[in-house]
Amino acid sequence: MPAKDILKKIKRIEISTRKAVNSLVGGEYHSVFKGRGMEFDEVKQYQPGDQISSIDWKVTARTGVPFVKKFVEERELTVMLMVDISASQQFGSSMKTKRDIVEEVAALLAFSAIKNNDRVGMLLFSENIDLYLPPRKGRGHGMRVIKELVSVSPKSRGTSIVNAMEYMGKVVKTRSIVILISDFLDDGYENQLNIFSKKHNLLLVRINDHLEKDFPGDGLIFMQDAETGEYMTVDLSDRAWQKAFKERSEKADEEWERMLRKLKIDSIDLNTSSSCIVPLRNFFKKRSGRY
Repeated sequence: MPAKDILKKIKRIEISTRKAVNSLVGGEYHSVFKGRGMEFDEVKQYQPGDQISSIDWKVTARTGVPFVKKFVEERELTVMLMVDISASQQFGSSMKTKRDIVEEVAALLAFSAIKNNDRVGMLLFSENIDLYLPPRKGRGHGMRVIKELVSVSPKSRGTSIVNAMEYMGKVVKTRSIVILISDFLDDGYENQLNIFSKKHNLLLVRINDHLEKDFPGDGLIFMQDAETGEYMTVDLSDRAWQKAFKERSEKADEEWERMLRKLKIDSIDLNTSSSCIVPLRNFFKKRSGRY
C-alpha cells in the first residue's frame, strides 16, 4: 500500500476509534477488565460497619484509638493484543476484508486501554512472528499500534497460533489481559490455549465471513487457498459438495463451542459484513454483569 494511502487509513481508523471509545466501551471496559489486585492506600479511624479483620493493630495500639487499613484496586493493567495477519485475513466477500475488521477492533481495544491509563502491547503473527511491540502507555503509542497494524506485511502465508502463544509466553511474564484476534483457521492449538488461559486473562475474537458458512450460487468457480496457494475448481451446482461444505462448517462451529465450554474461555464473533461495534457492546455488557 502506498505511503499516502497508509496515512489516510491510519487517520480514518483513529477518528472512528476515538468516537467509538468515547461512546461505547469506556465505562464497561473498566468494570470488565479488573486491576491486578488490591493494594494498601492508607489507615483511617474505625467507623461502625468497617470490617474487624481490617483493623491495623499496630496503629491502634500506638494511638489507643482503633484504625483500619484502607485498600484500593491496583488499577494499572497490561493489555496484549495478539493479531493474526496471515494470508486468509485478506479474504472478504463484502465491502471489508477480515484484516479490515482485525485492524478496527484491535485499534478500538488498544485505545480503550490507553484511555484507562493501561499499558498496551501487540504481537502480529502469521506462521512466524512478524512484529512485537512491548507494552507502553500514551496516545503516541496507540498511534504506533495503528500504524503497524496497517502497514506490516506477513512474513509467511500460513498461521501458527501455537508459535504466537509460545512467543508471547516468553516475553510477557506477568499476568496480563491477552486478546487473541484471528479467524482461527488453524489446528492443534487447544492444549496451548488451555495452558495460556491459566496464566493470563484470555479473550478470543474470531473473525468470520458469511461465505465460509454458506456458498450460494451455481456453476463452476476457480478458487485458491490463500494460505497454501492451492488451486481448485468447484462446481456449485453439485448438491453433494454443497451439503459437505455446510456440514464441515457446522462441525467446525460445534467444535469451536465445545472447546470454549471446556476451557471456559470467553470469545466474541465478528463478521466482515457488519460493524464490530454491536458485538463488542453486547460482550462488554454481558461480561460486566458477571462482576
